[in-house]
Amino acid sequence: MLSHQKLQNTLDEMKEITKMDMLLFNSKGKEVAATADTEVQLETVVQDFCHSMADQQTFQQYQFFKIVIENDTEYVLILQETGEIAYTIGRMAVCQIRNLVMSSVEQFDRNNFIQNVLLGNMLIVDIFAKARKLHIEQSPRVVFVIDTGRKGNDDAMELVKNLSNVKTKDFVTSVDEHSVVLVKDVSDIPEGELEEGLDEIAKLLVDNLHMEAMIKVRVGYGNVVTQIPAITDSFQEAKMALEVGRVFYAECDTISYGRLGIGRLIYQLPMSLCEMFIKEVFGDKIPEVLDDEEAMSTINKFFENNLNISETARQLYVHRNTLVYRLERIEKSIGLDIRTFDDAMTFRIAVMVLAHMRDQKK
Repeated sequence: MLSHQKLQNTLDEMKEITKMDMLLFNSKGKEVAATADTEVQLETVVQDFCHSMADQQTFQQYQFFKIVIENDTEYVLILQETGEIAYTIGRMAVCQIRNLVMSSVEQFDRNNFIQNVLLGNMLIVDIFAKARKLHIEQSPRVVFVIDTGRKGNDDAMELVKNLSNVKTKDFVTSVDEHSVVLVKDVSDIPEGELEEGLDEIAKLLVDNLHMEAMIKVRVGYGNVVTQIPAITDSFQEAKMALEVGRVFYAECDTISYGRLGIGRLIYQLPMSLCEMFIKEVFGDKIPEVLDDEEAMSTINKFFENNLNISETARQLYVHRNTLVYRLERIEKSIGLDIRTFDDAMTFRIAVMVLAHMRDQKK
């Protein structure tokens, strides 16, 4: 149901328009909101009115109106005036409050529904039936998981809800205390521009949360799904994208499940196989160069430039011969000549396998 503050704000606005004082009670006779105090004890009168068959009645200088939601009396609206004008205003106020409450109930139901779909808590037949009841149509959707990295992400959720590209067909919810989930309708993105469009949405989420709320986040997103039950698959993919990205692509703020590459495979390898591979590559001792920040920076820059020595030397502001000397020293340390494609690939995979092993031991 609506919060008492929202109901109070609604009564205040209606009084400002109509110049009439109003009171709102729940079905148990407890005052919920009011624009003026009353000296008359109305609790018992409200309770009796709720149990009666009447939709409206007059008591002393008050007019009572029932607010019925799904066949149950949820509230009683009381105007401190009688007469035809007061009656008309009362009926209009009842409609306004009923619509607000029903909208809130529907929003709660939709949010609860999408949470259950994300977590896989519903049978497929129940998903389709509930979706029809809530007027949720089948549409291409993608799940974005926004990792806030901290407890209490209400600010992040509100900010995501207010973004210009978050439409009425989208869902913003949370399933744990450190992430926000955006289920995004992507039917308006042309198929040929889908990959770029999803990446743009992810970057927009990162940039807005950083600028508006000073929250540093990471965003992972899954593949496009067209059926509502498949939303849970996109959600699991988005979570895996974040996990794999945290281990292998820590420098990236956004990561797509569809672009995890070899990281996806390594992440699913058992520890026994990882240990066997590392022993094959490095022997019994892990080379110290893997913990040398300068050496690893040189190696990564060399890989970024597709093993091009001249271009790497230029970007590192060193002489070509200096870079060759560094690479030769690295070769002696790791037993691999990363100037060759095969050894470069072996070393790259070995570094990722080691990162996976260290992460699993945490």
